Amino acid sequence: MKLEDVIKIPVKFSEIDSMGRAWHGSYIKYMEDGREAFGRHFPGIGYADMVKAGILAPIVDVHVKYYGPLELNDVAVIRTTYVPKLGARLDFRYEIRRERDDALCCRASTIQLFIDQKQQLMLDEPQYYIDWKQRNGVVID
Repeated sequence: MKLEDVIKIPVKFSEIDSMGRAWHGSYIKYMEDGREAFGRHFPGIGYADMVKAGILAPIVDVHVKYYGPLELNDVAVIRTTYVPKLGARLDFRYEIRRERDDALCCRASTIQLFIDQKQQLMLDEPQYYIDWKQRNGVVID
């Protein structure tokens, strides 16, 4: 079963560079917005759930490929897809499109690793994550 969420975000002036386009770093924020929305759509995996469990999940890897620009007042359509992987990690893929013409603007992926309250890397999945995967029928291929 594919777990994904789609949100729409208007491109704001503060996200624009000197060329009048969304600054490349703004796409990282759009991905963060996508992960937050994903956590609301699939309860039990959001940042508040991590904090409650005493777990942190920093990003350790980001890959971004840009295809076309977003400009001021465009609406970014952000599709965030959970990618099941073995181990104590969260993997997501993203596709960002321009709403007005459905043009592909960006494809990306992130990897987050779980760390405990002592800031130590976790080798085993936290229980809340195991429970979330079971509730959502996550299967590792």
